[in-house]
Amino acid sequence: MEKQRYERPIIRRLNTGVMNKFGTKTEYEPVTHIDDCAVKDLLADYGSPLFVISQKTIHETYQEANRAFNTRYPKVQFAWSYKTNYISAVCNVYHKLGSWAEVVSGFEYQKALKNGVPGSKIIFNGPDKTVEELKLAMENKSLIHIDHLDELYTLTELCEETGIRPKVAIRVNMDTGIYPMWDRFGFNYENGQAWDAINKIVLSDRMDLVGLHAHIGTFMLTANAYGVAATKLSELALSIKNKYDKKIQYIDMGGGFASKNTLKGSFLSGTDTSPSFDDYAEAISTAIMNAGFVEDELPLLILETGRAMIDEAGYLLGSVISNKRLSDGRKATIMDFGVNIMFTSFWYDHKISPAQEFSHHTEDTVMYGPLCMNIDVVRENATLPPMKRGDQVVVHTVGAYNMTQWMQFIALRPAVVMIDLQGKPHLIRKREELTNIDQQEQMPDYLKEFKL
Repeated sequence: MEKQRYERPIIRRLNTGVMNKFGTKTEYEPVTHIDDCAVKDLLADYGSPLFVISQKTIHETYQEANRAFNTRYPKVQFAWSYKTNYISAVCNVYHKLGSWAEVVSGFEYQKALKNGVPGSKIIFNGPDKTVEELKLAMENKSLIHIDHLDELYTLTELCEETGIRPKVAIRVNMDTGIYPMWDRFGFNYENGQAWDAINKIVLSDRMDLVGLHAHIGTFMLTANAYGVAATKLSELALSIKNKYDKKIQYIDMGGGFASKNTLKGSFLSGTDTSPSFDDYAEAISTAIMNAGFVEDELPLLILETGRAMIDEAGYLLGSVISNKRLSDGRKATIMDFGVNIMFTSFWYDHKISPAQEFSHHTEDTVMYGPLCMNIDVVRENATLPPMKRGDQVVVHTVGAYNMTQWMQFIALRPAVVMIDLQGKPHLIRKREELTNIDQQEQMPDYLKEFKL
């Protein structure tokens, strides 16, 4: 006979009265399966902790975004943001759906080429492009987004040296009513830096200015700011047409769309506060359509959204190591995953669900990771049922950035599995082993031997 689980009695004061405006508390539900795959089977097969990507959710989210923009604007192109999640299998899901590649480093650029993306469908962003990387992008006819004057001068010299005439855009920063402004990147709209760069590009006549790019912030909770940005980029494009008789082929609105995660300190959940794709699409498309473009000269609208596209498709599965009572009386649960692989714990209060059935009793719990550092806090306060050592949990909405910003600090990085559209799991990144670390190290001969 299986030993019954002990649950400590909980005494809780009941406050009676009318419901608040948010209604009554709903019951918690266990998450035992992801796309018909049992959580316990996934952990048994691939180890704990484990990242899981739902291809079905990726497709559904992509279709939602595609519908929102294509029903409002006639020329739309998505470009997958490699920095958001650059596991090749994930990238190729988006490429098969029609997305170009958007990269911000030479490493990501090489990855996109290796994944089979044509050079002409790679957008090369970022402030740190080496001479060799710029040459490679020019040779592959990629779209190069110039971030600063030093890069512009370097590119001009390369044009003279190679005889290649690249297609370029400039990144523009501007006041959209969101503060602090992201004016570290690109050329400022208000003080004339953008026009300074445009004049230099056009008058040098060594490259083709084909686009304008803006990325106004991250996790943007107001769609109206995108409308302001789209209006200013459209005005700039029309002014270039009037001054130089040169048509701007595309306007790239970057990314920054919010996912359904809940920011720390937020009173309401992310599902209630984050704008929808329809909200973003309405603001952007309306601004461009009303800007005054001739119908056959409407620019292509490029979108580099990453977080909102994949966050909800990602899960982190893990196991309970232990429980303890803190000195102030709070309950603490130690998990086998921490901020080393879930960096977004610093930003969000991720939803965490038990992966097995449980009783109706719950208690406010601090969830810690296994790292020997005090900042390893997964959730500062989560309402959860009693869980014993070996019980499993599912952390929701972790698809963005956690698999690119993770680190092998104290613990090696876990495996990543993708569940395909038929509900079959595929290993897309192996669990790290010590050999993965050791193979990059070199031991000087004089340190190979010692006596203790």
